[in-house]
Amino acid sequence: MFKQAKWEEPLIYELGSGREGIRFKEINDEFKKILGEISIPKEIKRENDPNLPELSEVEVVRHYTRLSEMTYGVDSGPVPLGSCTMKYNPKISLKLSTDKRLQLIHPLQPDSTIQGLLKALFELQNWLALITGMDICTLHPAAGAQGELSGVLIIRKYHELRNNLNKDEIIVPDSAHGTNPASAAMAGFKTIEIPTDNSGNMDFEAFLSSLSYNTAGLMITNPSTLGLFEEKIIDVAKAVHEKDGLLYYDGANLNGILGKARPGDMGFDIAHLNLHKTFSAPHGGGGPGSGPVCIKNRLVKENIMLQDLLPGPVVYYDENDKMYKIRWPGKYSPGLMKSFFGNVQQLLWAYTYILSLGPQGLREAGEMAVINTNYFIKLMKDSKGYSIPYGSNRYRKHEVVLSAEPLHEETGVTAEDVSKGLLDSGFYAPTIYFPLIVKEALMTEFTESETKENIENFAKRLKEIENIARNDPNEPKKWPLNTAVGRIDMVKANHPKTITPTYRVNYLRSKGLRGPLR
Repeated sequence: MFKQAKWEEPLIYELGSGREGIRFKEINDEFKKILGEISIPKEIKRENDPNLPELSEVEVVRHYTRLSEMTYGVDSGPVPLGSCTMKYNPKISLKLSTDKRLQLIHPLQPDSTIQGLLKALFELQNWLALITGMDICTLHPAAGAQGELSGVLIIRKYHELRNNLNKDEIIVPDSAHGTNPASAAMAGFKTIEIPTDNSGNMDFEAFLSSLSYNTAGLMITNPSTLGLFEEKIIDVAKAVHEKDGLLYYDGANLNGILGKARPGDMGFDIAHLNLHKTFSAPHGGGGPGSGPVCIKNRLVKENIMLQDLLPGPVVYYDENDKMYKIRWPGKYSPGLMKSFFGNVQQLLWAYTYILSLGPQGLREAGEMAVINTNYFIKLMKDSKGYSIPYGSNRYRKHEVVLSAEPLHEETGVTAEDVSKGLLDSGFYAPTIYFPLIVKEALMTEFTESETKENIENFAKRLKEIENIARNDPNEPKKWPLNTAVGRIDMVKANHPKTITPTYRVNYLRSKGLRGPLR
């Protein structure tokens, strides 16, 4: 008797059965009655019918249901991707952000017809400004990277308006997200990299020696990618401002200080936020991002309105007409980073999250994220196979970067092998090999959503992998064995040819594998 393997699922094209889920002939006949014969120009007419799967509805539903069972996400278990903040997405936010009435809104319809939506966005702007200690926000940028680019373009415009034409350098710590130097370069700046000292802070002396009147600004994440709060941030801000530079806050890690500290109070002038991180909107494959940008009043020069420096539109309340309105970018704005307003669904998701938790709830979310991380660290303290580089005795905030370097040196087992061992036991792997300053990095973040038991089980599995590696270093090289796709050739997987689905599928087939690499 034929029995399909647990994780074996053919491509939908391989399920072609000759059955029909919809009958186009009858539909076409009905159209012909209404529209008459449709004549397709010869030069654009197909010579052959398209190669479409021929399946009944039940076959299609079963196929995608089986695929969904092979998929792992935050609804399945922990997704401890450090620096990505893959937190649980509350279903009340899903319900409200997918309200059918939103689907019927057109971005060009009159402001008077969308007052409820504009009120929500207006309140979200103000809440984000309060949370960050800034003065005004735009919800326009579609992701953190767009928020970054917007912020650096604002820095450029700030200096242009003051005729500071020598300002052509942006300082970036070596622990920064890769998008920081990329955004600076896209805005026309040179980047100056500052090393991390042994305590996990940006090397203060190296930073001071890099400052000059060519410094346009500093881009920094606080807490850092190492999960550490920058201990000299007030002194850093003072030094940058003395050179008439600006401080840009990468809000990727706001989860670690939420309700406890505000970038604006630390001396930052510009901040972007990742609503898909700190405020629970879906992230990665779960949905588009959103990267609002907030700025301080000190950026304004005479006769320039603060909102004129922001990208995209902002919502304001017109006291005369007693209604909410959209104000489009002014002449000093970087312009539009995308069409129309922003990712409204993401914005409403964050709006619902903030509204449901309130100030105390947001504060508690930040506290739990920090507690979960430091509990995990305590569980791993007795391990000899993993270490914590940089400020190993300091408390972390939202995340911690373990290093599997001791295990690698002793057994040859790598951070990649460890991650595959986590996959094999039903866990999701942490971010690996980032930040680049940590060898064999396992960057782990549980967020406030995770349970004590799941954190304990995760730590237990890491120690099991350590023991297996010592007893048989070859065993981890075979992992994963229990996933939809087994261990693949990483060199071939990254070959340019593999960008084509056909090549990818054929390669899997040649290895006797089936799986969701679609």
